[in-house]
Amino acid sequence: MALINQKGGVGKTTTAVNLAAALQEKGKKVLLCDFDPQGNATSGFGMDPRLIETTVYDLVISDEPDTKKAIIHTKWVDLLGSNTDLAGAEIDLLGLERREYRLRDVLAPVKNSYDYIFIDCPPSLGILTLECLCAADSFLVPLQTEYYALEGLSQLMATVRSVQKGLNRSIRIEGIVLTMYDGRTNLAVQVVEEVKKHFGDRVYATVIPRNVRLSEAPSHGQPITAYDRLCRGAEAYLSLAEEFLNKNSDP
Repeated sequence: MALINQKGGVGKTTTAVNLAAALQEKGKKVLLCDFDPQGNATSGFGMDPRLIETTVYDLVISDEPDTKKAIIHTKWVDLLGSNTDLAGAEIDLLGLERREYRLRDVLAPVKNSYDYIFIDCPPSLGILTLECLCAADSFLVPLQTEYYALEGLSQLMATVRSVQKGLNRSIRIEGIVLTMYDGRTNLAVQVVEEVKKHFGDRVYATVIPRNVRLSEAPSHGQPITAYDRLCRGAEAYLSLAEEFLNKNSDP
């Protein structure tokens, strides 16, 4: 599943890290693939992106990627790490065959070893995000509750429709998670109402609040459940994980 939003600073990586950790805690085996050149999901699990021996960039440009060897086993989830080298993939991929499916090929050998594979996408709609959408079965949109959020969402959905027409017909929307919510503002409440009006039950009932502890956790290299389990942010992501499992349980 790809976590995607072309706008930065919306809680995308925060959601990727904390939802993955919460699901692992609930007994699921999770792999997080950091496909953002900033490497924030990598450092969010306590790894220094500069010191990773084999990054996801090395895998996607290789004709014979050894995915299993590249997986890092952190305290919380398994991880395919990233760093700024991935920024060069935009150019490097241009000359490669089946360039849109390189990430899918990287993940294929380990797909059956995990209950869930999350892909933290870059904050753009370029070739790297296209790779993510071609590799994923579904996508989750973390959406900040602010004015410009809906405009960006329409652009994203247009991109997904283009991918569905040819490159990955099976990809579907997993849902929308509302982030950085401040119920004291009328604007936040209005954005929630507008998103629910357009997307209905695809919008998760769990809303992620603005929370200082959530902002602090990445600098300590820990998911929020390890950094401060009793804060509102931790409660929200544990609730989101529970809702996610209920939505994805076998009938």
